[in-house]
Amino acid sequence: MRLTLCPLFSGSSGNSVYISCGGVRLLVDAGVSAARVEGGLREIGVDIRDIDAILVTHEHVDHVRGLGVLCRKHGLPVYANEGTWNGILQKEAGIPPRCMRTFYTGEDFYIGGVDVHPFSIPHDALEPVGFALSCQGLRCGVATDIGHIAEPWMEAVSGCQALVLEANHDVEMVQRGPYPVRLKRRILSRNGHLNNEDCAKALLELAQRGTRAVFLAHLSADNNLPELAYNTVCGALSGAGYDVGGEIRVCVARRDRVSDMLVLNCGENVAQVGD
Repeated sequence: MRLTLCPLFSGSSGNSVYISCGGVRLLVDAGVSAARVEGGLREIGVDIRDIDAILVTHEHVDHVRGLGVLCRKHGLPVYANEGTWNGILQKEAGIPPRCMRTFYTGEDFYIGGVDVHPFSIPHDALEPVGFALSCQGLRCGVATDIGHIAEPWMEAVSGCQALVLEANHDVEMVQRGPYPVRLKRRILSRNGHLNNEDCAKALLELAQRGTRAVFLAHLSADNNLPELAYNTVCGALSGAGYDVGGEIRVCVARRDRVSDMLVLNCGENVAQVGD
Protein backbone atom coordinates (compact mmCIF):
# COMPACT_ATOMS: atom_id res chain seq x y z
CA MET A 1 0.00 0.00 0.00
CA ARG A 2 1.22 3.48 -0.85
CA LEU A 3 -0.01 7.02 -0.40
CA THR A 4 0.84 9.72 -2.93
CA LEU A 5 0.70 13.43 -2.15
CA CYS A 6 1.39 16.27 -4.58
CA PRO A 7 0.48 19.98 -4.36
CA LEU A 8 -0.50 21.02 -7.88
CA PHE A 9 -0.65 24.74 -7.03
CA SER A 10 -0.14 26.54 -3.73
CA GLY A 11 -0.50 30.21 -2.85
CA SER A 12 -2.90 33.15 -2.83
CA SER A 13 -3.23 32.81 -6.61
CA GLY A 14 -4.73 29.33 -6.23
CA ASN A 15 -4.51 26.05 -4.33
CA SER A 16 -5.07 22.41 -5.21
CA VAL A 17 -3.56 19.22 -3.75
CA TYR A 18 -3.67 15.72 -5.26
CA ILE A 19 -3.84 12.73 -2.90
CA SER A 20 -4.21 9.06 -3.77
CA CYS A 21 -4.31 5.93 -1.64
CA GLY A 22 -5.96 2.54 -1.90
CA GLY A 23 -7.14 3.15 -5.44
CA VAL A 24 -8.93 6.39 -4.44
CA ARG A 25 -7.86 9.65 -6.14
CA LEU A 26 -8.80 12.95 -4.54
CA LEU A 27 -8.30 16.67 -4.94
CA VAL A 28 -8.29 19.01 -1.98
CA ASP A 29 -9.55 22.33 -3.40
CA ALA A 30 -9.64 23.55 -7.00
CA GLY A 31 -8.52 27.14 -6.66
CA VAL A 32 -7.17 27.65 -10.18
CA SER A 33 -9.00 27.34 -13.50
CA ALA A 34 -10.34 23.95 -14.50
CA ALA A 35 -7.91 23.89 -17.42
CA ARG A 36 -4.94 24.41 -15.08
CA VAL A 37 -6.17 21.70 -12.70
CA GLU A 38 -6.50 19.29 -15.61
CA GLY A 39 -3.05 20.27 -16.91
CA GLY A 40 -1.43 19.84 -13.50
CA LEU A 41 -2.91 16.37 -13.17
CA ARG A 42 -1.68 15.42 -16.63
CA GLU A 43 1.85 16.38 -15.58
CA ILE A 44 1.76 13.68 -12.90
CA GLY A 45 0.07 11.14 -15.16
CA VAL A 46 -3.48 11.47 -13.81
CA ASP A 47 -6.62 11.95 -15.91
CA ILE A 48 -9.20 14.30 -14.40
CA ARG A 49 -11.84 11.68 -15.21
CA ASP A 50 -10.18 9.34 -12.74
CA ILE A 51 -10.62 11.74 -9.81
CA ASP A 52 -13.14 10.29 -7.36
CA ALA A 53 -13.99 13.52 -5.51
CA ILE A 54 -12.98 17.07 -4.63
CA LEU A 55 -12.77 18.08 -0.95
CA VAL A 56 -13.20 21.79 -0.25
CA THR A 57 -11.58 23.55 2.72
CA HIS A 58 -13.47 26.87 2.45
CA GLU A 59 -15.16 29.21 0.00
CA HIS A 60 -12.40 31.75 -0.75
CA VAL A 61 -11.76 32.06 -4.47
CA ASP A 62 -8.17 30.78 -4.32
CA HIS A 63 -9.63 27.45 -3.21
CA VAL A 64 -12.74 27.14 -5.43
CA ARG A 65 -12.00 29.06 -8.66
CA GLY A 66 -12.23 26.00 -10.95
CA LEU A 67 -14.93 24.14 -9.07
CA GLY A 68 -17.97 25.05 -11.15
CA VAL A 69 -16.42 24.18 -14.51
CA LEU A 70 -14.99 20.90 -13.21
CA CYS A 71 -18.40 19.89 -11.87
CA ARG A 72 -20.31 20.81 -15.00
CA LYS A 73 -17.74 19.29 -17.36
CA HIS A 74 -16.92 16.08 -15.52
CA GLY A 75 -19.69 15.59 -12.96
CA LEU A 76 -17.20 15.25 -10.11
CA PRO A 77 -18.61 14.83 -6.59
CA VAL A 78 -17.69 17.77 -4.35
CA TYR A 79 -17.62 17.50 -0.55
CA ALA A 80 -18.02 20.61 1.62
CA ASN A 81 -19.73 21.50 4.88
CA GLU A 82 -22.90 23.58 5.05
CA GLY A 83 -21.17 26.87 5.78
CA THR A 84 -18.78 26.45 2.87
CA TRP A 85 -21.59 25.47 0.51
CA ASN A 86 -23.45 28.63 1.50
CA GLY A 87 -20.37 30.68 0.65
CA ILE A 88 -19.71 28.88 -2.62
CA LEU A 89 -23.27 29.18 -3.88
CA GLN A 90 -23.29 32.94 -3.27
CA LYS A 91 -20.63 33.22 -5.99
CA GLU A 92 -21.11 30.10 -8.12
CA ALA A 93 -24.71 29.14 -8.84
CA GLY A 94 -23.89 26.72 -11.63
CA ILE A 95 -22.86 23.66 -9.61
CA PRO A 96 -25.18 20.73 -10.45
CA PRO A 97 -27.03 19.48 -7.34
CA ARG A 98 -26.05 15.91 -8.26
CA CYS A 99 -22.40 16.86 -7.59
CA MET A 100 -22.99 18.31 -4.14
CA ARG A 101 -22.15 16.31 -1.02
CA THR A 102 -22.32 17.73 2.53
CA PHE A 103 -20.20 16.61 5.47
CA TYR A 104 -20.21 17.74 9.10
CA THR A 105 -17.09 19.31 10.57
CA GLY A 106 -15.52 16.95 13.08
CA GLU A 107 -17.33 13.86 11.77
CA ASP A 108 -15.40 11.31 9.69
CA PHE A 109 -16.73 10.08 6.36
CA TYR A 110 -15.44 7.62 3.79
CA ILE A 111 -14.65 7.85 0.10
CA GLY A 112 -13.90 4.29 -0.90
CA GLY A 113 -11.34 3.00 1.57
CA VAL A 114 -10.13 6.46 2.61
CA ASP A 115 -11.27 7.80 5.99
CA VAL A 116 -11.63 11.59 5.74
CA HIS A 117 -11.61 13.63 8.94
CA PRO A 118 -12.58 17.32 8.46
CA PHE A 119 -11.39 19.51 11.32
CA SER A 120 -12.06 23.14 12.16
CA ILE A 121 -9.33 25.74 11.55
CA PRO A 122 -9.05 29.39 12.65
CA HIS A 123 -9.57 31.44 9.47
CA ASP A 124 -11.86 34.25 8.34
CA ALA A 125 -14.23 32.11 6.28
CA LEU A 126 -17.74 30.83 7.03
CA GLU A 127 -16.85 27.30 8.22
CA PRO A 128 -13.21 26.57 7.24
CA VAL A 129 -11.66 23.14 7.67
CA GLY A 130 -8.52 21.16 7.07
CA PHE A 131 -8.47 17.45 6.29
CA ALA A 132 -6.72 14.41 7.74
CA LEU A 133 -6.96 11.33 5.52
CA SER A 134 -6.23 7.76 6.61
CA CYS A 135 -5.96 4.58 4.57
CA GLN A 136 -4.64 1.21 5.77
CA GLY A 137 -2.09 2.60 8.21
CA LEU A 138 -1.04 5.58 6.08
CA ARG A 139 -2.11 9.08 7.10
CA CYS A 140 -1.68 12.56 5.63
CA GLY A 141 -3.14 15.99 6.24
CA VAL A 142 -3.81 19.36 4.63
CA ALA A 143 -3.71 22.30 7.04
CA THR A 144 -3.47 25.74 5.45
CA ASP A 145 -5.19 29.13 5.93
CA ILE A 146 -4.60 28.87 9.67
CA GLY A 147 -4.47 32.00 11.79
CA HIS A 148 -2.60 30.57 14.75
CA ILE A 149 -1.38 27.41 16.45
CA ALA A 150 -4.20 25.74 18.37
CA GLU A 151 -4.33 22.30 19.94
CA PRO A 152 -7.59 21.18 18.25
CA TRP A 153 -6.16 21.31 14.73
CA MET A 154 -2.75 20.14 15.93
CA GLU A 155 -4.41 17.10 17.49
CA ALA A 156 -6.36 16.45 14.28
CA VAL A 157 -3.18 16.14 12.21
CA SER A 158 -1.15 14.33 14.86
CA GLY A 159 0.17 11.07 13.49
CA CYS A 160 0.07 12.25 9.87
CA GLN A 161 3.27 10.94 8.31
CA ALA A 162 2.94 13.57 5.56
CA LEU A 163 1.50 17.04 5.86
CA VAL A 164 0.74 20.09 3.73
CA LEU A 165 1.26 22.87 6.29
CA GLU A 166 0.97 26.63 5.86
CA ALA A 167 4.05 28.87 6.00
CA ASN A 168 2.39 31.94 4.55
CA HIS A 169 4.53 34.91 5.54
CA ASP A 170 7.44 36.45 7.37
CA VAL A 171 6.08 38.85 10.00
CA GLU A 172 8.69 41.56 9.35
CA MET A 173 8.06 41.46 5.61
CA VAL A 174 4.34 42.02 6.23
CA GLN A 175 4.96 44.86 8.67
CA ARG A 176 7.43 46.63 6.37
CA GLY A 177 5.65 45.87 3.12
CA PRO A 178 3.31 48.00 0.96
CA TYR A 179 0.00 46.36 1.92
CA PRO A 180 -2.75 48.57 3.37
CA VAL A 181 -2.96 48.49 7.17
CA ARG A 182 -6.29 46.68 7.10
CA LEU A 183 -4.88 43.86 4.97
CA LYS A 184 -1.78 43.59 7.16
CA ARG A 185 -4.00 43.24 10.22
CA ARG A 186 -6.03 40.52 8.52
CA ILE A 187 -2.95 38.49 7.57
CA LEU A 188 -1.41 38.80 11.04
CA SER A 189 -4.65 38.18 12.94
CA ARG A 190 -5.59 35.01 14.79
CA ASN A 191 -7.96 34.20 11.92
CA GLY A 192 -5.50 35.07 9.17
CA HIS A 193 -2.48 33.05 8.04
CA LEU A 194 0.30 31.10 9.73
CA ASN A 195 3.75 32.69 9.63
CA ASN A 196 7.09 30.94 9.12
CA GLU A 197 8.07 30.94 12.78
CA ASP A 198 4.76 29.50 13.96
CA CYS A 199 4.90 26.91 11.19
CA ALA A 200 8.30 25.85 12.53
CA LYS A 201 6.97 25.68 16.10
CA ALA A 202 4.00 23.58 15.02
CA LEU A 203 6.17 21.23 13.01
CA LEU A 204 8.56 20.68 15.91
CA GLU A 205 5.61 19.40 17.93
CA LEU A 206 4.11 17.42 15.05
CA ALA A 207 7.44 15.73 14.32
CA GLN A 208 7.30 14.32 17.84
CA ARG A 209 3.81 13.03 17.02
CA GLY A 210 4.87 11.20 13.86
CA THR A 211 5.15 13.64 10.95
CA ARG A 212 8.02 12.62 8.65
CA ALA A 213 7.47 14.80 5.60
CA VAL A 214 6.02 18.27 5.06
CA PHE A 215 5.22 20.59 2.21
CA LEU A 216 5.46 24.24 3.28
CA ALA A 217 2.41 25.67 1.58
CA HIS A 218 0.40 28.79 0.72
CA LEU A 219 3.51 31.02 0.66
CA SER A 220 2.77 34.69 0.03
CA ALA A 221 4.27 36.08 -3.17
CA ASP A 222 4.82 39.48 -1.52
CA ASN A 223 5.52 38.64 2.12
CA ASN A 224 7.68 35.53 1.97
CA LEU A 225 10.46 33.81 0.04
CA PRO A 226 10.72 30.06 -0.51
CA GLU A 227 14.28 29.99 0.83
CA LEU A 228 13.27 32.04 3.88
CA ALA A 229 10.40 29.70 4.78
CA TYR A 230 12.59 26.64 4.16
CA ASN A 231 15.54 27.94 6.19
CA THR A 232 13.33 29.03 9.09
CA VAL A 233 11.68 25.62 9.39
CA CYS A 234 14.80 23.56 8.73
CA GLY A 235 16.82 25.66 11.16
CA ALA A 236 14.30 25.00 13.93
CA LEU A 237 14.23 21.27 13.18
CA SER A 238 18.01 20.98 13.00
CA GLY A 239 18.38 22.97 16.20
CA ALA A 240 16.11 20.46 17.92
CA GLY A 241 18.29 17.56 16.75
CA TYR A 242 16.31 16.33 13.72
CA ASP A 243 18.13 15.04 10.66
CA VAL A 244 16.48 17.16 7.96
CA GLY A 245 16.45 15.25 4.70
CA GLY A 246 16.89 12.00 6.59
CA GLU A 247 14.36 11.36 9.31
CA ILE A 248 12.17 14.25 8.19
CA ARG A 249 11.76 15.73 4.70
CA VAL A 250 10.92 19.39 4.10
CA CYS A 251 9.74 20.63 0.68
CA VAL A 252 8.35 23.98 -0.43
CA ALA A 253 5.13 23.73 -2.44
CA ARG A 254 5.35 25.69 -5.68
CA ARG A 255 3.00 28.54 -6.44
CA ASP A 256 2.38 28.29 -10.18
CA ARG A 257 3.41 24.77 -11.11
CA VAL A 258 3.29 21.21 -9.91
CA SER A 259 5.45 20.41 -6.89
CA ASP A 260 7.47 17.29 -6.23
CA MET A 261 5.65 14.02 -5.68
CA LEU A 262 5.80 12.55 -2.19
CA VAL A 263 5.22 8.82 -1.72
CA LEU A 264 4.64 6.98 1.55
CA ASN A 265 4.80 3.21 1.72
CA CYS A 266 3.46 1.08 4.56
CA GLY A 267 6.16 0.07 7.01
CA GLU A 268 8.62 2.77 5.94
CA ASN A 269 9.55 5.66 8.23
CA VAL A 270 10.95 7.94 5.54
CA ALA A 271 8.97 9.43 2.68
CA GLN A 272 10.26 9.30 -0.87
CA VAL A 273 10.30 12.64 -2.70
CA GLY A 274 10.95 13.14 -6.37
CA ASP A 275 9.92 15.02 -9.49
